Amino acid sequence: MHTEFVNVTTENLTDEHLCCIIRSKKSHPGIEAKRQWLSDRLKEGHVFRKLEARATVFIEYAPLETAWVPITGNNYYYIYCLWVLGPYKGKGYGRSLLEYCLADAREKGRSGICMLGAKKQRSWLSDQSFVKKFGFETVDTTDNGYKLLALSFDGTTPPGLQKR
Repeated sequence: MHTEFVNVTTENLTDEHLCCIIRSKKSHPGIEAKRQWLSDRLKEGHVFRKLEARATVFIEYAPLETAWVPITGNNYYYIYCLWVLGPYKGKGYGRSLLEYCLADAREKGRSGICMLGAKKQRSWLSDQSFVKKFGFETVDTTDNGYKLLALSFDGTTPPGLQKR
């Protein structure tokens, strides 16, 4: 198992392969748009941690207060993405990435971690069955099948999804 991970920073952002977007070797405007977005988000505490390889093995999370999601709350981390694809699946990478996020949240005094899920697993959402193995529970739902999953360290939960 390849065990070297790297956190994307403002210093290495232009050099790192952004495995979460366009997987083409050709230049694509979406890649530069993601780099610009990340540049702004990293200053807000956004974390993009990836396997140091040209692979789709990464976690992306941010303080809930600055996350671009319809969820209210604070002192939580929000997981945007946790992906391990292809030949890297089943080798412990997902566990390593999630454990890093958990340790980071505890070290920074966060109340817990949350993420968006759905009644029926959607291709654009991280695998909720995986995080449930770590103790994540559904703490809120919407009428159209979305749910907020959270792992609390202190007994609190984010107030919930903004229902529209």
